[in-house]
Amino acid sequence: MSNIPFQTIDWTSIEKVEYKGASGTAFWQIAQFGGLRVRLVEYSNGYLADHWCRKGHIVYCLEGEFTSELDTGEKIKLTKDQAYVVSDELSSHRSFSENGVKLLIIDGDFLKQ
Repeated sequence: MSNIPFQTIDWTSIEKVEYKGASGTAFWQIAQFGGLRVRLVEYSNGYLADHWCRKGHIVYCLEGEFTSELDTGEKIKLTKDQAYVVSDELSSHRSFSENGVKLLIIDGDFLKQ
């Protein structure tokens, strides 16, 4: 990780990139700082990720709610102002949102084992 000088992120100036899920759509806006990635992510109604993710994240729910399903079968629902943290390779997980959600997701080299 490198030193990051003080700066702001103007999300209105960052392009939204569309990713189709197994159902629904995710929209990502990405700010990249070396080995640190900061994303504003929105899932549409009925969004289900098209893959199981093993990457570590800090995920903070800004609006709405979603469920993280773990490969163990456990399902964890997060609502506004809740968060989860997981390191790389410690859990396979995928997201589902019935009614849409807006998330702040931070990941990067600091979450590697």
